[in-house]
Amino acid sequence: MSDTPASLRRSIASAADLQSVVRSMKALAGASIGQYEQSVQALAEYYRSVELGLSLCLRQPEAQARRAIEPRSGAKVAIGAIVFGSDQGLVGQFNEQVAAFAIETLAEMPGDLQVWAVGERVHDSLEQAGLPLKGLFRVPSSVKGIAPLVGQIQLDSEAHVTSELARLYVFHNRPQAGISYAPVCQRLLPLDRQWQQNLAQIPWPGAALPEILHDAQQTLRALIREYLFISLFRACAESLASENASRLAAMQRADKNIEELLTQLHSRFNRLRQSSIDAELFEVISGYESLTSH
Repeated sequence: MSDTPASLRRSIASAADLQSVVRSMKALAGASIGQYEQSVQALAEYYRSVELGLSLCLRQPEAQARRAIEPRSGAKVAIGAIVFGSDQGLVGQFNEQVAAFAIETLAEMPGDLQVWAVGERVHDSLEQAGLPLKGLFRVPSSVKGIAPLVGQIQLDSEAHVTSELARLYVFHNRPQAGISYAPVCQRLLPLDRQWQQNLAQIPWPGAALPEILHDAQQTLRALIREYLFISLFRACAESLASENASRLAAMQRADKNIEELLTQLHSRFNRLRQSSIDAELFEVISGYESLTSH
């Protein structure tokens, strides 16, 4: 089908409208990255307080504190995994990368595997790989939605963690320099002896250690729940920041492609218009020469 001025005008208008949408999505993704990165930074002080509380508990006699987080001997070996992805598209290989990383990592871990997926798209990738999926959670649309999501994950997995689950891992994409990201894995449970020793050796900021007024085991369990909450919150926020970074990169590529398309369309329109003007001028000149030749 040959180009016409009307068809090219329609194509240019459609491309310009699409470019406007893409640039709006770019601006939204850029703003979202900032709020998720700020939420991760805001966790630092709270995590420091929880870390100091755990350090204090782990300085207590072993019978009072450390026994509470030691895995049960002879317990059934089981592996739980929480994989953060996205519900929406236009994120490039965001879901495929974290899913492939989780599948490859979990394949090397023998045991009774249970997987929770955060995001429909990563859920589909994990399901296609044949992983035993235990649950699916929706991805929050803002920072305010992260805390309720983490609470749901903790409630849904708590029975498995406390009864038979020996290991709990979280997989997510973590932002890198610029607008890139990379999949990472963090083991949340069990809280092994090395983890305990590292925390117990943290220098206390004051001159004297405070006392634990209530039951040490209850205090320790409460602090561990907060530690797990912070770890999951951070993983979710970093995943959302990475998702928007991936979307920003995709929108930048789309914007560049649309800009190139608009340049081509304007060039074709200008050539067609020039050809039409040349043809009209040729007819005028031919008519004038025909009149003057008689």
